[in-house]
Amino acid sequence: MSFYDLVDDGPWWRNRGIILLNLSLLLALITSSANGFDSSMMNGLQIVPDWQGYFGNPSGSTLGMVNAIQNIGVLMALPMAPYVSDKFGRKKSLVTGALIMLGGVTLQAASTNIWHFVGSRGMIGLGLGFATNAAPLLITELAYPTQRGPITAMYNSSWYFGSIIAAWVCFGTFRMSGTTWSWRIPSLLQGVPSLIQVCLLWFVPESPRWLLSQNRDAEAIEILGKYHANGNTSDPLVVLEYQEIREALILEKEISGEVSYFTLFKSVGNLKRMRIIIALGFFSQWSGNGLFSYYINEIFKTLGITSPGMKTLINAILQIWNLIMALSAAMFVDRVGRRTMFVVSNAGMLCAFSIWTITAALYQLLGNTAAANANIALIFIFFSFYDIAYSPLLVAYTIEILPFNIRAKGFAVMNFSVCIALIVNQYVNPIALGAIGWKYALVYCGWLLFEFVFVFRYIIETKGRSLEQTAALFDGEGHADALEQGEIRAALDSKPQLTGVIKLAMMPLATLKSEPVTMNTTTTSPSTLIEMMIRSMRCDGLIHIIQNPGDLASTRLKGRYTLIIVVIDTSFSLKFLFGPSYLGM
Repeated sequence: MSFYDLVDDGPWWRNRGIILLNLSLLLALITSSANGFDSSMMNGLQIVPDWQGYFGNPSGSTLGMVNAIQNIGVLMALPMAPYVSDKFGRKKSLVTGALIMLGGVTLQAASTNIWHFVGSRGMIGLGLGFATNAAPLLITELAYPTQRGPITAMYNSSWYFGSIIAAWVCFGTFRMSGTTWSWRIPSLLQGVPSLIQVCLLWFVPESPRWLLSQNRDAEAIEILGKYHANGNTSDPLVVLEYQEIREALILEKEISGEVSYFTLFKSVGNLKRMRIIIALGFFSQWSGNGLFSYYINEIFKTLGITSPGMKTLINAILQIWNLIMALSAAMFVDRVGRRTMFVVSNAGMLCAFSIWTITAALYQLLGNTAAANANIALIFIFFSFYDIAYSPLLVAYTIEILPFNIRAKGFAVMNFSVCIALIVNQYVNPIALGAIGWKYALVYCGWLLFEFVFVFRYIIETKGRSLEQTAALFDGEGHADALEQGEIRAALDSKPQLTGVIKLAMMPLATLKSEPVTMNTTTTSPSTLIEMMIRSMRCDGLIHIIQNPGDLASTRLKGRYTLIIVVIDTSFSLKFLFGPSYLGM
């Protein structure tokens, strides 16, 4: 029995509970937009003459500090953010981050010198560290099962909403020549997403997984019922979700005990997770996109584009293009699959960036204007491939492969990797571009080749699984089997009318079609009987196949189902097949 057998298969916009849920999740999604606003705003402000003049035309290491300080602030928050999120809840951690960002935005808009501006951006980064750790966790742990993949993928893709707004605001305000409002207005508008969150997040439900981890089961069931089953806390989907989450939490506690950052590197499964998560964090910033995202003004200079109006227009159009591509990719994560999207994305980026490097060289060495025009087009092509995987899946895939007990800390490690990669980019890129020009792109070409090999070798497919089932992929069959036993108990106990005669059949695997030996018994607790059978045979693991799962949830089933126990030599494997008359019994 899986979630996909029990979910509402009608249009989500006709389900009141899902509508309310998705409206709530929008408030968490705008955290990513706030982050995107900052990145695009800094690109735009570097093009605005009044910003350059007011702060003394910052360049080199000073410009690197202006861009990097926000990520340094995020780094300061990351060690604390998971503990706040796990101790006080996802929602309170998100509100805390939004409040800190509001304070930073106020100081940024009132800046009187470059170091005042730098300090305020560090404060914004501190708040962003708390908010970006909590928001995607809340989205993933609260989303409707069949919408979790696309909605979580939309989180990182929503970065471009803020990016677009900032790009077009800067495009409009750079014409306000001779006034500091040309850069103070964008700085003030950066606080709008955080202000909305502070005012409205109190109406958003808490993560049911976090509530269960705090032994607040009644609240968790109420939230699952309200938003996943239109208020019906006895719905089979709610019972199954509750049971699987509870089983996973118990199992994770038994395996890991007290959780710290060291837990992330203790087991083989966690080491596999960290290898992927840390790599993706660096790949998301070291694929060449960092050159375009933070230093597009320097790239334009390299290509001979000097008009501020043309620069801001190209930057604004690029952000719209990125949003379209990222959201389109987010809609296909459950159809195409995560692994396929990563492989296609990395292969495309490698090809596009390699050609971009050639055209940049042709322009700088030979003055070829056609090559310069092609170079601009290749930036759009490059980001098209980047947006296939890294915009929608960087956050979504990271959270999917982490079990609840280390999810907040593991996600913080990913964010830490991103920040380190960004800080290195923001210091090295302007210096390297100024020193060696287009030749610097050759470094990225070699790195992109390494990325492709890594992704092809290590990315595991996760589509079509619950969070708990996905986490079990890394921990071996024993972990997955224990979760499956919890699913069977939930499936049986969610239908109290299924308490009639249980038929138990024992037969050799090779003679499944032969007449089974049966034993009839009656019980008021089917799951208890199954557990007793498992214990009596001392099975190491459990494999189950649920045939015709709709029969189990159907009200037409009058209390008769079949348990098949398959004997393989002296070791036992169990296969549960549900149906009113399986094998003619």
